[in-house]
Amino acid sequence: MAQLVYDETGRLLFTKEMKEEYTILMPQMLPIHFGMFRKLLELEGYKVDQLNNSSHSVVDEGLKYVHNDTCYPALLVIGQFMDALKNGGYDPHKVALFITQTGGGCRASNYIHLLRKALAKAGMDYVPVVSVSFGLEKNPGFHLTIPLIRKLIYGMLYGDLIMWVSNQVRPYEVTSGATDRMIETWTQRLVNAFQDGKGMSRAQMRGFFRQIIADFDSIPVSGPQKIRVGIVGEIYVKFSSLGNNELEKFLLEEDAEPVVPGLTDFMLYSINTRVVDAKLYGGGNAMKWACQRFQNYIEKCQQDMIDTLNESGRFRAPGSFAQLHSLIHGYLGDGNKMGEGWLLPAEMLELIHSGTENIVCAQPFGCLPNHVVGKGMIRRIKDNFPTSNIVAIDYDPSATRINQENRIKLMLANARGLNRQEIPAAAQPAPQTQPRKRAHSRKLVHA
Repeated sequence: MAQLVYDETGRLLFTKEMKEEYTILMPQMLPIHFGMFRKLLELEGYKVDQLNNSSHSVVDEGLKYVHNDTCYPALLVIGQFMDALKNGGYDPHKVALFITQTGGGCRASNYIHLLRKALAKAGMDYVPVVSVSFGLEKNPGFHLTIPLIRKLIYGMLYGDLIMWVSNQVRPYEVTSGATDRMIETWTQRLVNAFQDGKGMSRAQMRGFFRQIIADFDSIPVSGPQKIRVGIVGEIYVKFSSLGNNELEKFLLEEDAEPVVPGLTDFMLYSINTRVVDAKLYGGGNAMKWACQRFQNYIEKCQQDMIDTLNESGRFRAPGSFAQLHSLIHGYLGDGNKMGEGWLLPAEMLELIHSGTENIVCAQPFGCLPNHVVGKGMIRRIKDNFPTSNIVAIDYDPSATRINQENRIKLMLANARGLNRQEIPAAAQPAPQTQPRKRAHSRKLVHA
């Protein structure tokens, strides 16, 4: 058994011996993305299991160890870990826990301390917690190397593309389940490519982008255009089916097309805040230069994805991060970075400009930053865009699913009512900036 080693502050370290012997447990948020992240970590020599436990025991365990006034995503992530340690069949002396830590004023920076406190309360403080961060905590057995970061960036972009095109196909598929089967096929194909060292250059990535788009385009679809509903909000509740009570599935059942902005914009926003900090408050030029280079590289990769989608003639494409950033001018400054900061209302504006005026803003109840930049900005956005149809939904252990779904049903009823009305052109406000480029119209194959 690996020897427990502590640093000078008393923090339990994840050692090189643990890398050989321990299984690392990773919480679930984005199944497509995290499945590829898991494989990339395994290729670096780590043993990784992705947690998919989603029963009510996750909430029950979270409530045992996290105060119910604490952010709901913290309660769910910690509850998922504790439920897995107790009921998942793992040897608690042979596992470690992965959790992100960004250094911001919210969520990910505080979870790690709450998780360690929960482990101590449960008598499991011998379980190491690995911070996936850029230098905030260091462990001898885990390193975010430049090659690994580059691979994870590619995995993120592949995940974004598959999620983006699948959401445009699934609501219209002729054969139920065809889209999900294509997702499984491509996820495994990419994992096999990673195993062979392929798909990890921009040229190879562009080739895979074209193949992914062609394969999803080949799925037979039929029917008229459904009402599109964008999903924005706090990152965990926005993406995680555990956090948002299977919101995407519910929208599909209500005959709507979910539109979910990808993870790449959030990553670029997180890097950009470091650059903004240096501009607003001063700081090392070396860090500012490194972040700018990193941001520019990811933006180029994102543009490759956008260009390939636009070439397809079938799928709508998202806009670039630079275009997204420009939309927030006149609403919030770059210094608004707590929680999802200016990115959250910018994603609402992006959806509106690209023709998705119906939006669910998913928020953890009591999350002050996201209530300020999310719910707090809805009135201003509606004033400027009267036909926008936005509903803020709070998610919390005490919130009832039926109440959440009824409010979304009311938003959908409003959307269908607006769809039947003729809106005079004069009622449409002129955008404050150039709209992001719209993709070509949908081509449907009628059964």
